[in-house]
Amino acid sequence: MDITAAVFREVGQPLTIETLTLAEPKAGEVLVKVMASGICHSDLHVINGEWSSPTPLVLGHEGAGIVETVGAGVTSVSPGDHVVLSWMPYCRRCEYCLSGRQNLCELVERTAYQSVMLDGTTRLTSGDEDVYSYLATASFANWAVVPETAAIRIRKDAPLDKVSLVGCAVATGIGAVANTARVPMGSTVLVVGCGGVGLSVISGAVIAGASQVIAVDINESNLDRAKQIGATHTLNSRNVDVVSALPPITGKAGVDYAFEAIGLTETIEMAYGALAPGGTAIVVGQVAEGKTITIDPFVMSDREKTLTGSNYGSCRPPLDFPKFVDLYMNGRLPLDSLIERTIDISEINTAFDAMARGDTARTIIIHQH
Repeated sequence: MDITAAVFREVGQPLTIETLTLAEPKAGEVLVKVMASGICHSDLHVINGEWSSPTPLVLGHEGAGIVETVGAGVTSVSPGDHVVLSWMPYCRRCEYCLSGRQNLCELVERTAYQSVMLDGTTRLTSGDEDVYSYLATASFANWAVVPETAAIRIRKDAPLDKVSLVGCAVATGIGAVANTARVPMGSTVLVVGCGGVGLSVISGAVIAGASQVIAVDINESNLDRAKQIGATHTLNSRNVDVVSALPPITGKAGVDYAFEAIGLTETIEMAYGALAPGGTAIVVGQVAEGKTITIDPFVMSDREKTLTGSNYGSCRPPLDFPKFVDLYMNGRLPLDSLIERTIDISEINTAFDAMARGDTARTIIIHQH
């Protein structure tokens, strides 16, 4: 079938809107009518060349839609089901999957991370040319074939444009709080970076019952948005030394939990430096390839500080995604506040330009059919 997609062909160049051919789903795969897709900073990493990727490539990994058809052997979804797309299509068989840590599935590095399906091939072509599918998702298109475990069924009364965020920003942010850090009620929390992921971390900290949620950004509009969804304090790191500003707020040397949600070496080091003794810093943001950080290992051991990573919020998509959707539908999760604007796919390059300038709230593509 012919589809409309935004195609990445060369580093630093605008995406091109093209008509591609999408093959029918094979065994264990699902054809999804993609209704909405969020624009994430991870896509910008590829466009800027900070992450290597095969080309040509249909980007996009945060979306929601309706199942059209399913391949042989698919049992978890049926035609007509509403689904949130997951960029972590797991195998169900490896040690990590069997222990409930699907976000660490061994198969993902060889398949989705290489922008191919689980059999190592792609379903997209442009004439005789193969086109790759970013993270086996390719949600910058109005139709997508994805592995069965990348299509997570949700309730049908949830608005697909809003819950499209669940597949990346929300899962990554709230999951980091609830699954990776397991933040206890009454904790003090610092969130560095108030884009879609950082705002989701703030929402997760509020839901967890944190006593203080301190938001850090260099953009005042992002900080205003953080206040709207529950941040108790905001700090503009252009004007304030964040680490020095924390003791008067928390009443101790720092915070119990610090989440870095940007993906920069200096902000990771800031988050670690903001910890009180016994605190934990969680790296949620994804850095450019080849970057390193510097920390003092004596302070780590002497003050029992922890630095850990969180991939996809340590989520179990079929269990966690429907819960996140329920939180939104019950008025507990302010997804609407994470969205800056909605656009047509023809405006996608303008949206990436805005992101590169620091406008980090989510832009949602509404696909036409």
